[in-house]
Amino acid sequence: MTVDSTTDLTNPTRPALSSAESDAILTGISHAFVNPVRSPVLWSPSDAGLDFQDVTFPSADGVPLEGWFIPANSDKLVILNHPMGFSRAGLPTHLEPWKTIWGSSGNTMDVNFVPDYDILHRAGYNVLTYDLRNFGLSGAANGGAVTSGLYEARDVLGSLGFARQHQAMKSMKIALFSRCLGANSTFAAMKIAPSAFEQITCLVACQPVSDKVIMSRLLDIVGVGADRLDDLDQLVTIGTSVPFGSRPDAEWARHVTVPTYIYGVRDDALTRPHDLERMYELIDVDSKELSWVEGTTRRWDGYLEFQRRPRPILDWLSTHLNQ
Repeated sequence: MTVDSTTDLTNPTRPALSSAESDAILTGISHAFVNPVRSPVLWSPSDAGLDFQDVTFPSADGVPLEGWFIPANSDKLVILNHPMGFSRAGLPTHLEPWKTIWGSSGNTMDVNFVPDYDILHRAGYNVLTYDLRNFGLSGAANGGAVTSGLYEARDVLGSLGFARQHQAMKSMKIALFSRCLGANSTFAAMKIAPSAFEQITCLVACQPVSDKVIMSRLLDIVGVGADRLDDLDQLVTIGTSVPFGSRPDAEWARHVTVPTYIYGVRDDALTRPHDLERMYELIDVDSKELSWVEGTTRRWDGYLEFQRRPRPILDWLSTHLNQ
């Protein structure tokens, strides 16, 4: 292959982007941090025949959060935190603009989290799930900015406070099931308020991620190139006042203090295995496990793994919630 100024090294069959085209893509990606598109809450626990309650409670800094409580006949509660761009219901990737946003990375299938809640309920667990700030039906905060878990950590703390004051939940044993942004937010919450997690039995962390890793991969996929990461960082900083280097990343896993099951797609087109491996290495607890989803490059398959193969996570929850 002959390399010249029109060659796109991420896809040799595609002409290289012009400077103006690259700048426009960088601006579009930065807007996902500054003013994220809200995923609608299109699915409901009632779709699976589950009885549930609509609940609302404040984040640790007072942002109103909207969620569902799905009661079960037990003293065990699982609190779930969703990925970036999603809501408690999931993400309708078959609809625009998400179809276009994520199509280039191969993530074209819907993610509906209601089957997850049904599996947990059938296993005997109470479920509390909610929309993080600036997503779903929860309140806007911080100018609408997404901060990769830095301020969303306050939502995790709010959910714990709500559960400990709620008449039905306050005496329950609690486990956390946090995905992507939700997992980063959990790591950050453990850093800023470690005492809030003293009675938490365990954590399931699905695909936490470092911004510099996932953004470098995305820039390559869309043809801009990872060498423009600093330019993207500058745009995100201007829009949110929070640079990538100040946001929760793999290094924040050192603040995890509870037994943790961490998993993700090994060949995820949007990340690199070393990111999760570094997190696993830094989690300093006696009981921890790293598991890989194999045979796919689609990140969404990691989010769907639990409903497709629930047994490993159910075993993990059972082991720690029954101690």
